[in-house]
Amino acid sequence: MISLLIAIPAIAALAAVLMKSHLWRRRLIMGTALLHLFLTLAAMGDGGGIEGWLGLDGIGFVFLGITSILFLAAAVYATGYLAAEEEKHPPRSDFIESKTVFANMPEAIFTACLLLFLSTLTLACAAQNFGLLWVAIEATTLATTPLIYYHRHHRSLEAAWKYLLVSSVGIALALLGTMFLAVSAMHPDSVEVSMSLADFLQAAPRLDTMWLKGAFIFLLIGYGTKMGLAPMHAWLPDAHSESPSIVSALLSGAQLNCAFLGIARGLQVCSAAGQAPFARELLIWFGIVSMAVAAVFILAQTDYKRMLAYSSVEHMGILALGTGLGGAGPFGAMLHAVSHSITKGMLFMLAGNILAIYKSKSAHEVAGILKISPVNGGLWLAGLFAIAGSPPFGLFISEITILRAALEGGRTAVAALYLILLALVFIGMASPMLAMVSGQPGKTHPENRSPATIIPVAVLAGLALLLGLWLPGPLLHILHEAGRLLGGS
Repeated sequence: MISLLIAIPAIAALAAVLMKSHLWRRRLIMGTALLHLFLTLAAMGDGGGIEGWLGLDGIGFVFLGITSILFLAAAVYATGYLAAEEEKHPPRSDFIESKTVFANMPEAIFTACLLLFLSTLTLACAAQNFGLLWVAIEATTLATTPLIYYHRHHRSLEAAWKYLLVSSVGIALALLGTMFLAVSAMHPDSVEVSMSLADFLQAAPRLDTMWLKGAFIFLLIGYGTKMGLAPMHAWLPDAHSESPSIVSALLSGAQLNCAFLGIARGLQVCSAAGQAPFARELLIWFGIVSMAVAAVFILAQTDYKRMLAYSSVEHMGILALGTGLGGAGPFGAMLHAVSHSITKGMLFMLAGNILAIYKSKSAHEVAGILKISPVNGGLWLAGLFAIAGSPPFGLFISEITILRAALEGGRTAVAALYLILLALVFIGMASPMLAMVSGQPGKTHPENRSPATIIPVAVLAGLALLLGLWLPGPLLHILHEAGRLLGGS
């Protein structure tokens, strides 16, 4: 089952390049997304896998489920988005005859890279081997770089290069951490272990403590770069701001989670080796620093897509903080990952709709969305309260759970900093976003947008609300299992 989840999007990516018809290419991405979600749900009971290499535990299944749901929403949105792009930019054949199979390569590459992105994200979620996990997360970088450059503007080129270079440095540090982890198992009292997670957990009490601590530091900094933790987040604002909206949604809602998975696997080994306090303390302070950096930049931000990008830095900080606190924190962190991915995916897609209407990413040049487009305006307003952690949305429950974990753990100072930073971010986001939906609209460029660009956004908004009102039994069970694997209670 897991092998199919990885292989099907990869095969579909090859087919997308070879197809001549845009219509069939869009049908392909929709069909692949639906099949992937079906197989993901089927894998809940018995995902199969390859011992020591591929498998789905609670953490992997949480992130795979998020990825699959968000990709389906992005696939629906893509049908309307790509149709609108085709109208604005007719097919080109700069150096290849238009009648060949490779005509209109930009959309072919875009679709193929999206499908490859899904395949590599699935591989990362299912990887049970530290070497394979590193390969999968590096592969996500290669699959997404062309997506960031889709608009072929000098700003998107700069963002793509920054993303590639900074992420490559981060992934190189993660590789060094993986090597340190291997060295930690070469202690004279240790038995020979492979790079599989199961072997490391079994041999954890005999691992060399000094090398293990070094390994976790490099895994945290390396994968933390891909995750968007401050101060390693330099690539994230540009990449999210310059990418097409569906790419921004997948980067923020899926890729950042999978990068965190690398850190989570390191934490599991540290906990089994009795080094949980060391690892958790690092996670707590990286979380607080990320929230603080995001708050500072959000307060001064006028570009609403960059504001959403810095919001992702904040929420990755909350995810790290919740995981580091222990107790109820890891459960809250896993719920936070689910709620954030759905809410941020909704907001980035809405940002694409707003950009299509106003032709500007400046919040100062956008006003009266409720009058121009009541549906987009209403969803944008709902998204503000959802992403700010207001009741009754899912992020409210997860943020309260993390606060409870801090107080129950006696971390009063951390709890106070956490609340102050949440308040600053709310102020920084509420001011421009409220101004965007109210007031008198200025110059607009209304488009005949497809319902495909509204329906997935509305569905994601409904899911964000549902997560704050009711958690289905199977989801609650998986979240508890994921929290337990991260050392929560």
